[in-house]
Amino acid sequence: MMGHTVTDLVLVLGDQLSPHLPSLRQTSPGDADILMVEAISETEYVWHHRKKIALIFSAMRHFAAELEAQGRRVIYHRLDQDEPCTDFADGVARALKAGAYERLIVTEPGEWRLKQAFETWQDRFNLPVTLIEDDRFLCSHERFERWAEGRKQFRMEYFYREMRRETGLLMEGDKPAGGQWNYDAENRKPAAGNLFMPRPFRVEPDAITRDVLDLVANRFADGFGDIEPFHFAVTAAQAEDALDHFIEHALADFGTYQDAMLKGEAFLYHSLLSAYMNIGLLDPLEVCRRVEAAWQAGDVPLNSAEGYIRQIIGWREYVRGIYWHEGPDYVRRNALGASRPLPDFYWTGKTDMACLADAIGQTRREAYAHHIQRLMVTGTFALIAGIDPHALHEWYLAVYIDAFEWVEAPNTVGMSQFADGGLLGSKPYAASGAYIDRMSDYCGDCRYKVKDKTGPDSCPFNSLYWDFLDRNAETLRGNPRLGPVYRNWDRMSDEKRQAYLDRARDVLADL
Repeated sequence: MMGHTVTDLVLVLGDQLSPHLPSLRQTSPGDADILMVEAISETEYVWHHRKKIALIFSAMRHFAAELEAQGRRVIYHRLDQDEPCTDFADGVARALKAGAYERLIVTEPGEWRLKQAFETWQDRFNLPVTLIEDDRFLCSHERFERWAEGRKQFRMEYFYREMRRETGLLMEGDKPAGGQWNYDAENRKPAAGNLFMPRPFRVEPDAITRDVLDLVANRFADGFGDIEPFHFAVTAAQAEDALDHFIEHALADFGTYQDAMLKGEAFLYHSLLSAYMNIGLLDPLEVCRRVEAAWQAGDVPLNSAEGYIRQIIGWREYVRGIYWHEGPDYVRRNALGASRPLPDFYWTGKTDMACLADAIGQTRREAYAHHIQRLMVTGTFALIAGIDPHALHEWYLAVYIDAFEWVEAPNTVGMSQFADGGLLGSKPYAASGAYIDRMSDYCGDCRYKVKDKTGPDSCPFNSLYWDFLDRNAETLRGNPRLGPVYRNWDRMSDEKRQAYLDRARDVLADL
């Protein structure tokens, strides 16, 4: 092999673009070649937002260039070459044909689908395959198993407290900073349109990104979502700039308004950093330390720093633990037996419900919606309408730039759709139009009237909410958090209950 004694081939995936990747740390330029593959199968196993494909391919190409600048030899298969690789195995087979490697090294992928495929490679290629656990997360699989052992239900809050103690983040000795673990009660304010909104961080596409945008526009001409304008960070240095921008301009108000929704304001005070953490451009613990330092310096209030850190070392780590703990069949769970097909408007955004039209329209444009738009608008509607949770899972995986199965599936199957029967969340996130009205300005000029409970002009959320509870009474009546709600339902007159069910039937027939 051209005079060098390379023995190892290291496969680096599109969400592993970190110089601290364990498979890279364990090898040196002289003894390992790096393989990177823009695989056809990865663009097609679900539909993907075109911005998501562009972000990953551009970031991959930039990362490959950085590795080469460090003296690494990179074998890179592009999707726009004459014979692109059908999948990762195809890329590995080509590399093994061209070079005499003694071992293949891969950092564990973020999906069961890929892990199960990689575990067949040793036999398939007749070569030792070393699969290394991804230590870019705070909580190892073994650590999560210890926490989960013996628990019938998992609750993020208890897991989060252990992560706080282990990292020392926002701790004063063995006590939480400010005397309490969680400032969520301060983080539920609706936003007004006259607030000063910071502009999100933007990067102008360079030549590499422009090439990728052309590739995606041509190859995925009928794909989901707008590809332009494209302003995402595609290198670690740009992602660091995005972090600086968030801390300086938006973090202070992030906590207070993190649940708020405003028409035409896609970003409010959110960081838009999740995609960069999920593909490896930012180190999550380092992000948390920067946020903590901003609080220590007096630049941001504790409720914002705590709320942000909780999303990362609490929620992000917790859902990943659940994903690997529960196994590959988790994505198929359907505890409520929901089977309605996903409505077309989830792809088109064409619906008279203003909240859904805004959240989905923004998703088409930006490949982004914040957690309340996902949980309480698109998620709640699917839940109360009885949409098949696996169809919804594939939709979320497809349309959001930060969606990878380890983080998306527990959020959808467990948190949003209660399809795991309450393993992850203590109650279904069902709500009527009143919640959306309280947290947003969507309802003001919606064709439907949020104050109308039944009748042809009433907000569909209102009747579907009660229809959902009635449909699932056998399963949900025993849930202690739903006791008062069912008592309300039982107190209603027969006529009133029937009016809700009739209106819900009409809404569902229109889907």
